[in-house]
Amino acid sequence: MSTAATRTAGPDHLWTVDEHLEDILATVRPLEPIELQLLDAQGCVLVEDITVPVSLPPFDNSSMDGYAVRVTDVAGASEEFPAVLTVIGDVAAGRAEPLHVGPGETARIMTGAPLPPGAEAVVPVEWTDGGLGDGPVTGMRARSQAPEAATGHVHVYRSAEARAHVRAMGSDVKAGDRALDAGTVLGPPQIALLAAIGRGTVRVRPRPRVVVMSTGSELVQPDEQLADGQIYDSNSFALTAAARDAGAIAYRVGAVADDAETLRDTIDDQLVRADLMVTTGGVSVGAYDVVKEALSSVGDEDEEGAGIDFRKLAMQPGKPQGFGSIGPDHIPLLALPGNPVSSYVSFELFVRPAIRALMGLEDVHRPRTRATLTTDKALTSPKGRRQFLRGTYADGEVTPVGGAGSHLVAALALADALIVVPEDVESVEPGTEVEVVLLR
Repeated sequence: MSTAATRTAGPDHLWTVDEHLEDILATVRPLEPIELQLLDAQGCVLVEDITVPVSLPPFDNSSMDGYAVRVTDVAGASEEFPAVLTVIGDVAAGRAEPLHVGPGETARIMTGAPLPPGAEAVVPVEWTDGGLGDGPVTGMRARSQAPEAATGHVHVYRSAEARAHVRAMGSDVKAGDRALDAGTVLGPPQIALLAAIGRGTVRVRPRPRVVVMSTGSELVQPDEQLADGQIYDSNSFALTAAARDAGAIAYRVGAVADDAETLRDTIDDQLVRADLMVTTGGVSVGAYDVVKEALSSVGDEDEEGAGIDFRKLAMQPGKPQGFGSIGPDHIPLLALPGNPVSSYVSFELFVRPAIRALMGLEDVHRPRTRATLTTDKALTSPKGRRQFLRGTYADGEVTPVGGAGSHLVAALALADALIVVPEDVESVEPGTEVEVVLLR
């Protein structure tokens, strides 16, 4: 992992959002491909084009329970003048019976069963008397009584065109077709297709393993009793959930107290299962900012090139950030601020793209759009900072929720978008068109 960008920037350099993100994406590399069983590959990214080895369906088959017929034998059939055909046997799904439908003959056929030679169409059982000889069979009666007649005669009360209710061989995909392209994320439909064409394993980039930990002696786990001065740890839950939403396998570590040695030991213990590490809290300038204390000199102890650079960014919320690598394998580490909104916004802007880059995806960013700002009063923004306000988006309009405070978790829970106010803008009037990052 290169650290060229961090070495060229001095300690007083005020990084832009774009510079920080570019530095991250320039150093995070996609994970090496592996071969996985289909279900283990869910959520992973293909690294190979998949060609269909066998057509789907692999043979002409019936889309209905009914009777396989010749078109001329049922031409002009009606309830008054039904076609009477000789039933020569059954054709069930999964069994290829040695039946040939000749003139005046029919074979009872089940959904998915191969169309027997000689047959040109399928008439649904509801269009027949089911071999009972007393009028069309419909509804529950069709389902319960038709299976009793395997041979004998059947009355057909409607005509059928050629290929009616027949799924043609290759009508889904043909042998030699491209089924899936490299770069495809494998969801349930893609896995279904792979199984349908006989692929039991597939070559993919694995889902990144992301370890998330909070820092702070004031943090208490949910369901525990709060003492004076304590708060519940929400950041590690939010970021772990966000990492999973981004496509990662995420592991949450309980909050670490404000002790540099304890934090270093905890991180060292977690490196074995991490492709990316994320910390939250302790990156500012306070006396107990333990992450900076623990990791500022990590490059002196690890292999050459490792190290964490702590930065100030021209953004609100999320000014303090840290980025670098740790351990002999140079595992990327992103250190986020501890305020809940700052932490979450930082994740969306920096960690989520890093996860998507590890997955090998080309488009690593959330979608963006333009929207009309709907609010009662103008929004203000600090000069020289790119501000990210929370909002709700619908039908080309975006409405702010909550305020600019980086502690407003309840407002964050309502938001589905980030309103972007550029660095050179200090006020945004209602009705102005603004850039919006869509979160869902």
